[in-house]
Amino acid sequence: MPEADIEGQRYQSGTPQAAPGFFLKGSHQLDWGMKNRLARVFNPQSGRTVMLAVDHGYFQGPTTGLERIDLNIVPLLPQCDALFCTRGILRSVIPAESPKPMVLRASGGPSILKELSDEQIAMDMEDAVRLNAAGVGIQVFIGGEHETRSIHNMTRLVDAGLRVGMPVMGVTAVGRDMVRDAKYFRLACRIIAELGAQYVKTYYVAEGFDTVVASCPVPIVMAGGQKQPELDALTMAYNAVQEGAAGVDMGRNIFQSDAPKAMIAAVHAVVHKNTKPKEALDMYLSLKAQG
Repeated sequence: MPEADIEGQRYQSGTPQAAPGFFLKGSHQLDWGMKNRLARVFNPQSGRTVMLAVDHGYFQGPTTGLERIDLNIVPLLPQCDALFCTRGILRSVIPAESPKPMVLRASGGPSILKELSDEQIAMDMEDAVRLNAAGVGIQVFIGGEHETRSIHNMTRLVDAGLRVGMPVMGVTAVGRDMVRDAKYFRLACRIIAELGAQYVKTYYVAEGFDTVVASCPVPIVMAGGQKQPELDALTMAYNAVQEGAAGVDMGRNIFQSDAPKAMIAAVHAVVHKNTKPKEALDMYLSLKAQG
């Protein structure tokens, strides 16, 4: 077995990766259909997205804020750029007249009661096309017990997506015992991009996130993670996009907020208008007060 090289240091975070002819890095040589779907998820003017993640039920059931998708999430659709959900929720709850692009969770298997890395592909690409999805997302467990299987799940999905022009979002999954630092996320995001995903969803880290973005040749969207106070969540989103992220895929920090509509509006301002966190918090409080 060859020895691993020492991790590089020349990230040059201040020099953006060129994307001639298209607004998303690493995407300018994709097929027209793939780029069209990406342009539905990412705003071509800002180059960013506010995805609303509500796929949590695929492994942990009706978690707080997602007990009733029809009452809690459907009213938020006008204010997100894309919804990340399961095909079951899409078919049973999301109005077909909604113009918002849908990114569908395509992996699954174990519940929160089992080893989460033991996932399989849980959706056929033909069904994603049938549902007019703008993309599919799959968990990748770098360093997990079933790492190799999860990577092969992703590459099979990427191959299927290339045949029909469907972008794949690789999602970095962090196990309970893994260190959440820039070194780990540089490794995980780069592997996911190298093996073909069109964009990556990963967590924000306070130190070195710009190197995670710079060393990943495709767009990164920031995962929201666990519920935080509103100012902390807005600050995290602001820092992520200022350090190169192409937006956020946020769930609990929106739908578990005391005022989800106000919170998603504040996140939208941070991501697309570079609104400072404290100004966005003032917006949130004002909208919350208006009901």
